[in-house]
Amino acid sequence: MRRRLPPLTALRAFEAAARLGSFSRAAEELLVTHGAISRHVQGLEARLGIALFRRFGRRVEPTESGRSYQQALGAAFDDIAAATERLAATAGQGQSLVVNALPTFTMRWLIPRLTRFQRAHPEVELRLVTSDRPVAATDGFDVAIRRGPEPWPGCRAAPFLVERELPVCSPSLLARRPIRTPGDLVSGGHVLLHADTRPNAWARWLDAAGEPAARAAAAPAQRFDHFYLTLQAASDGLGVALGPLPIIVDDLAGGRLVAPLDGPAVPARSYYWVAAEDRAAEPALAAFCAWLVAEGAATADGA
Repeated sequence: MRRRLPPLTALRAFEAAARLGSFSRAAEELLVTHGAISRHVQGLEARLGIALFRRFGRRVEPTESGRSYQQALGAAFDDIAAATERLAATAGQGQSLVVNALPTFTMRWLIPRLTRFQRAHPEVELRLVTSDRPVAATDGFDVAIRRGPEPWPGCRAAPFLVERELPVCSPSLLARRPIRTPGDLVSGGHVLLHADTRPNAWARWLDAAGEPAARAAAAPAQRFDHFYLTLQAASDGLGVALGPLPIIVDDLAGGRLVAPLDGPAVPARSYYWVAAEDRAAEPALAAFCAWLVAEGAATADGA
């Protein structure tokens, strides 16, 4: 059956604008003009007969339908990118691994350590794709990194990094509003930063700290759809986030974030490598997974 699809350029323009929350940033990413993004989006809205954005002067915000459409398109583009990488890897271009990893983990932990893997295995080219979608053996990656455990049919998986959460904020915010006890977080006028990808995290931490979890709902809050935005907001002094150790050890060491309380450091879900069962023993893939385990152990010791 013939597929009736909107123009790819319009889909790319819309997906970038909805993901970035800005026509201007979408234009920068796609190397086109602001006007081109606007025209593509308007044409797509006319074709679909539905508003994809709410417009507030020069500011735009995806509608509920627009956000849902962007998530579906983003997943499709991820699949296309991964399939392309896999095809290139089989075209005689040497050993190549497609790594499908969580965005925050990739930015805060994986990329700062990749030079060590590259020095140890210069023959292996790593190609990174970030995504927080559930994974399956047919997703077109060599190895995925996800929090778990989860049921991953047809896959082999193993934990390599244990995560613990505790409150973190910017040094400037702490200087303005000290945090001496867990109660100061909900009674001291602090804004608690939440991530949609980690629901109930604050309630869980306050409960472990001996504070009624219901108090988290009464505290000022700011919500973000991605966890890396929550950590960036904390670094910029917008409020207090639950930072995962050891993912943020570099931020703490560099002074971008501080942990005002000694604890509790509440255990959260571990990080797992996930690979197709019939490919997990391939030399390059096995070397990368073994490196993850070794780096995870070293990071935990350092934290």
